[in-house]
Amino acid sequence: MAERILAIDDDYLVLRLIQHSMEKLGYEIATAQDGAAGLEKLHEVKPHLVILDLMMPHLDGWETCRSIRAVSKVPIIILSARGSQQDILKGLKMGADDYLVKPFYPEELQARIEAVLRRSRIPIPESDKLPLRFSGSDLVIDPANRQVMVRNKIIDLTPTEYDLLLFMARRMDRVLPIDVIFENVWPYYAEASLNSVKWYIWRLRRKIEDDPRNPRYILTEHGIGYRFALS
Repeated sequence: MAERILAIDDDYLVLRLIQHSMEKLGYEIATAQDGAAGLEKLHEVKPHLVILDLMMPHLDGWETCRSIRAVSKVPIIILSARGSQQDILKGLKMGADDYLVKPFYPEELQARIEAVLRRSRIPIPESDKLPLRFSGSDLVIDPANRQVMVRNKIIDLTPTEYDLLLFMARRMDRVLPIDVIFENVWPYYAEASLNSVKWYIWRLRRKIEDDPRNPRYILTEHGIGYRFALS
């Protein structure tokens, strides 16, 4: 079965370019020209990935991204002419998995899509499916179902947030330089580069820590990177 992609952009020509180039690769493409229509299509087609523009009438990309994240963990790639570092970091902070600046080459968009979707296709070895438990099961990471629980409550994580947490947890009590984290969790070129690690750590702490300002799991090693603590 072909993987489904939802492209949301008010520029008809951009949508046509995405549809033409991605359908040739075997993807099913659904399109919408504003955020409200995009949210309707999200529930209708249940895509494997969303490509999202930011500057749209009525409901812009920021609000659309926030609305998607409130109901779904589907991977999001922001595709926008807004290319400032501030915009890129804001997009990642809101839960996007990647950010590509217009104008763009279809081949680069294809590479980003493949990189994001590849994670969900990789089979998990049986030995890696066992749950990881921390602090007497206060925090449980379940690789078999890609779920995280804090005190028996399932926590909604984006695919990138989950991959980051699992990567660090499997290397607990090891100091991990930022570039090592980036190269392993983001195995493709990302616009925000190493800065994306900082924002995803911030997001993870808000979701799994009792006190994000005084974390017990994800500790900062100043000048180096981060460490997942034996708690």
